[in-house]
Amino acid sequence: MTTADEPTAIAPHDQYPTGVRDRHLTDSVRSARDDARAQGGQAGAWMPYLPASGSPHCPPVVDPAALVWAETVAPGGYTHKVLARGTRLRFDDPTGDACPHLLLFNALEPTERLNVAETQKIPWQVYLGENHPLLSGDGRVLAVVTGDSSGRHDAFCGTTTDAWNERKYGDARPHGPSPSGRALFLKAAAKHGLSRRDLPPSLSFFQGVRVEADGALTWRGSAGPGTHVELLAEMPLLVLVANVAHPLDPRPGYVVGPLRVHAWRAAATGPDDPRFTATPELHRAYLNTVDYCEARGL
Repeated sequence: MTTADEPTAIAPHDQYPTGVRDRHLTDSVRSARDDARAQGGQAGAWMPYLPASGSPHCPPVVDPAALVWAETVAPGGYTHKVLARGTRLRFDDPTGDACPHLLLFNALEPTERLNVAETQKIPWQVYLGENHPLLSGDGRVLAVVTGDSSGRHDAFCGTTTDAWNERKYGDARPHGPSPSGRALFLKAAAKHGLSRRDLPPSLSFFQGVRVEADGALTWRGSAGPGTHVELLAEMPLLVLVANVAHPLDPRPGYVVGPLRVHAWRAAATGPDDPRFTATPELHRAYLNTVDYCEARGL
């Protein structure tokens, strides 16, 4: 997989196949300009849709005009976005092989970030599902799971590393055939001024992991194609996503499918929502969240 960041070797002009040379006339600045403009309107399989309202995969009952993010992320690809408080974010797994590894940051102060331990501890539940809060280390709700038709997720294993992928697949380059999640997170983070030290453990969706009675972690795989997960941003968020094979996937090949991402305008959880006071722990976390946001006029 070649990315825009990867230098590509260019063959001498006379070594190009005749068909390619005839289709792309770039022997002068004017020809190169005309050739580039002629590519306008073409679409690839993996891309953001601009404007978002043009997505061919808009979720049911969502007004396309309300979309603020629409993208299909390639297998082994990554994406990133800053979302306003109250935005709904939906991941769709069309093939049953997507595996979005997720990191969330407070977009205003990215030193506040997803804390997987708190996300498991505060709700007294280690398995992600509907109404599960995704918490920061400051005791605030970054986002909450508002919909889940999969039930196969993981908050234990984090994402893959270069060393892991090199051992299993023989390659971990972010532009290679089997990029690691860590490498892709680093690329996404760098676009927002963040570095390796800013990346905490992540969680992932659509490929389940369970803890056995003896403490062993068992990969349960996918619930099948056509499932989705929806999140609600309770704070302004920086979202990083790496769509890579799960580290416990026992299949020998690098298996991961495309991921569809959509986000649209909505409203954050308020005091009248049953989720706000569902448990004493969650109530406190929401009070912390609202206090932070209201002080900043959000």
